[in-house]
Amino acid sequence: MFIPAHRHIASAPRRRPAFPARLFLFLGLALAARAADSAFPFAEATLDDLQARFAAGTLTSRDLTAAYLARIAQIDHAGPRLRSVIEVNPEALELAARLDAERKSGRVRGPFHGIPVLVKDNLDTTDRLATTAGSLALVGHRPPRDAHVVTRLREAGAVILGKTNLSEWANYRGQRSTSGWSARGGQTLNPYVLDRNPSGSSSGSAVAVAANLCAVAVGTETNGSILSPASVCGIVGVKPTVGLVSRAGIIPISASQDTAGPMTRTVRDAALLLAALAGTDARDPVTQGQPASLAADLAQVRANGALRGARLGVVRGPFGFHPRFEARLDELVRLLRSAGAEVVDPVKIPTLAKLSAVQGDLLSFEFKDGLNRYLAEPGRVAPIKTLAEAIAFNEAHRDEELLFFGQEHFTAAQARGPLTEQAYLDIQAACRRLARDEGIDVALGADRLDALVMLTVGPAAPTDPVNGGSSSGYSPSLAAVAGYPSVTVPALQVFGLPVGLSFVGRAWS
Repeated sequence: MFIPAHRHIASAPRRRPAFPARLFLFLGLALAARAADSAFPFAEATLDDLQARFAAGTLTSRDLTAAYLARIAQIDHAGPRLRSVIEVNPEALELAARLDAERKSGRVRGPFHGIPVLVKDNLDTTDRLATTAGSLALVGHRPPRDAHVVTRLREAGAVILGKTNLSEWANYRGQRSTSGWSARGGQTLNPYVLDRNPSGSSSGSAVAVAANLCAVAVGTETNGSILSPASVCGIVGVKPTVGLVSRAGIIPISASQDTAGPMTRTVRDAALLLAALAGTDARDPVTQGQPASLAADLAQVRANGALRGARLGVVRGPFGFHPRFEARLDELVRLLRSAGAEVVDPVKIPTLAKLSAVQGDLLSFEFKDGLNRYLAEPGRVAPIKTLAEAIAFNEAHRDEELLFFGQEHFTAAQARGPLTEQAYLDIQAACRRLARDEGIDVALGADRLDALVMLTVGPAAPTDPVNGGSSSGYSPSLAAVAGYPSVTVPALQVFGLPVGLSFVGRAWS
């Protein structure tokens, strides 16, 4: 039924690994085949694979790190020049060697001990890596401490391999923007077909995972920035419930919607990474509401067959997919049923049109407040101190920053008032009501569903720096505005390009 996804840079034998997991406590189905690259010894390697080799003494973290660095040099910074990695960590090999020494002494921290991980260039790090959101305005920026998720990774024994390119400012600068482009990192390419767009804003993280440039990567999402590039690049992406993963030390867009999340090749790896990232943090009060056992539950994800008995509702129609493309959902519904799921098809969400009319205003209000607070944090050394200064920098460097598109979102946000304004409070309440109470919650409750199922986004469109990005369908906004969890897994190929299937659940599921 499913055609294996051959990436442009990989021409070797195919294999079909499982995606054994229950991220919503029922996911556990291999929905798509993947391609391996026999020229690279760690192609499609999972965390379990790598830890088994470490334990057997046939692989060291230093050798694995060196292999990924060589591959980045070969196909990301040369050859097809995917431009997914904006900067490699000059200390990566040294860090890996230290972790090898720890292992030799008998200390193994867990599934990430010695594992090379890439993180998006909007996560603070206090090593020799820059944190710029892809913008020249933040070159020279020095954060006061690591982002909380980076601290969690280091404590888990991960090797921070480098930073990934992104749609500049996480795709919240201007209209008609080109996903995967930043002034600092250039244009990230889709590894399946190089002239197709990788989507964004976590473009580099998605491409790096798909191209086997790291074991796993971390992305961030406000509105589709994990799910969309994961779908387009044929990998697994998880947008957690807002508050499961701390946002402290992440360049912000929206306090209501921002989150970091896993981008991996298998669902089990995504569950393990989410377990490592999750946890409470005094610097992000929203994290105090998470269930105490959720991270531990994620770390135990293993079982296949978890779809058996799950009740799933299929959402069709309102996301702008071409009718011929959306008809491919029938194949997936048959597959879900064959795996033992009970499927209600279709399920209606009548609030989507109203939601799309107000969600942009919420981000516009929250961006200025969040960015100004981030830049003003004590101990942070940055060339710009406010959104107004970022706007002025871009105007002064138009030939580099505003070469392809403008900064309409920046200027609109700058014109907004404080978050105490009644207009903001009304918009925030409307978004929560339309996405949660009258949206996902009512849809799940009406048919006693465990999750909603929908196509994630359409197949990758050509990269067009003149006219900006285009889409043949887009569903991530619903879960994003609600702040609810969503997972995309590889599901179909359309015109030889991967397309994901999303599962959307209740908060903390």
